[in-house]
Amino acid sequence: MSTATETAHPILIPADQVQLEGDLIIPDHARGVVIFAHGSGSGRFSSRNRFVAQQLRESGLATLLMDLLTRREEEVDQYTAHLRFDIGLLARRLVAAMQSLSVDPRTMNLPIGLFGASTGGGAALVAAARKPEAVQAVVSRGGRPDLAGDALPRVRAPTLLIVGGDDEPVIEMNRDAMAQMSGEVKLVIVPGATHLFEEPGALEEVARLASDWFVHHLHPGPTKIVLDGLDPPALHQR
Repeated sequence: MSTATETAHPILIPADQVQLEGDLIIPDHARGVVIFAHGSGSGRFSSRNRFVAQQLRESGLATLLMDLLTRREEEVDQYTAHLRFDIGLLARRLVAAMQSLSVDPRTMNLPIGLFGASTGGGAALVAAARKPEAVQAVVSRGGRPDLAGDALPRVRAPTLLIVGGDDEPVIEMNRDAMAQMSGEVKLVIVPGATHLFEEPGALEEVARLASDWFVHHLHPGPTKIVLDGLDPPALHQR
């Protein structure tokens, strides 16, 4: 449940000639901001990611839950299922969100972390590799880091990979990805949890692990990010 010390800002993020909807929530005295990259067919209303986001805010972190696809794109993707696996596109839109946060007065002095779930884990790692000066930490929940491909060795941000103990194929994907990463990376397997962490206490453990990781690795200071040859994007309040 949100507390009286939180301020919610519905926003629009310009990216790829479209505008993406997001919910930016900033607790008092925020020490950092975490952008959520949702998994296949999900969006900013994901109940699991909203639960984790609430726990992060209780640890003093602002959160941005955003739709990586527009409503029209989501309608098309329901039938084609191709955009949800377009990791390059999803990562590009995460970078657009990072650029917007870096020039917005409410967040420009907050260090940035990325939280990815399922395919969003791969997109978060590609975005971190593209903007190493901007991303201070990454957490992946049941993620597909294998989808990050040749970006994995270029990820400099400390990365926490969280996988369910009963999610055996994804465990192996994460172990293989770890072997390709040269920066700080840690794999935590939550016993008895499946891919969606629906078991009692499993999602609470994910939230605890993510909060500890971000609090430890996000350090205050202006976010330095090189814009991709574009004018600084505005973060529009709806």
